[in-house]
Amino acid sequence: MTLAEYIAARQRRVDRALDLCVPAETENPSIIHRAMRYSLFAGGKRVRPVLAIAAADAVCDQAEGVEEAACVLELIHTYSLIHDDLPALDNDDLRRGRPTCHKVFGEAIAILAGDALLTRAFEVLSKLERVDADRRIQLVRELATASGTVGGMIGGQVNDLEGEGKHPTAELLESIHRAKTGALLRASVRIGAIYAGASDRQLQALTRYGEHIGLAFQIVDDVLDVEQPSAALGKTAGKDAQQHKITFPAVYGIERSREMAEQERRNAHAALKPFGERGEWLRQLADFIVRRSA
Repeated sequence: MTLAEYIAARQRRVDRALDLCVPAETENPSIIHRAMRYSLFAGGKRVRPVLAIAAADAVCDQAEGVEEAACVLELIHTYSLIHDDLPALDNDDLRRGRPTCHKVFGEAIAILAGDALLTRAFEVLSKLERVDADRRIQLVRELATASGTVGGMIGGQVNDLEGEGKHPTAELLESIHRAKTGALLRASVRIGAIYAGASDRQLQALTRYGEHIGLAFQIVDDVLDVEQPSAALGKTAGKDAQQHKITFPAVYGIERSREMAEQERRNAHAALKPFGERGEWLRQLADFIVRRSA
């Protein structure tokens, strides 16, 4: 099986789980469910849930139902994109190659759609049937921490907003992106591992892997925002520079940023040594994250 086939098969599992966990468009109030599904099924790569499933695959032969836990990562990620695109934040018109949620449904419904995806994620975790109560609590805690204000996604977004127009420094850059992007990517790997019953040693190794790919993902994202057109990215290119955001190219330049991403890729591989061949899909996913063109 190629990596493309592996990813596609897991994307299908995730999409089936997402379809089941989000109310149908016809369910009242239908407009909110249409808005949620509009953004959720807009063609995302499902990187976070695929990483969760791959982490579970590295821990055990079959973590039955792991896609149900993995899909909450896409719920949280999509909520963050809907809110990120709002006029009060990044004010963007394009996401995943189509008009953003607030452009189609209006700002009020877009805000509520993001809120609904956020709350649905925790409802899904609370109802998982194939893991015991202790592991459900661990999963809820993991997602809440990664999404929150202290070292989590929201905290990183705040730092990103407050950093606009400031002199770009390495310290400020790291404080933004280890939280804004890195926290949820690290949590993706940890959620898959926790679901599969990882040992402390396995969880520590996968946490290190998650930290490295989280940083690599953001470095590459920043570089692509400079180098690729909007059509390739599926979102408005050049927004970081327009809004004077603190990015890796702004601090280090393009070439050094690429070197840093490659070093994080190698570090991610090294973190997987305890898994031997079982870590192969995670290694290939690290390669994919660093070498992607969109």
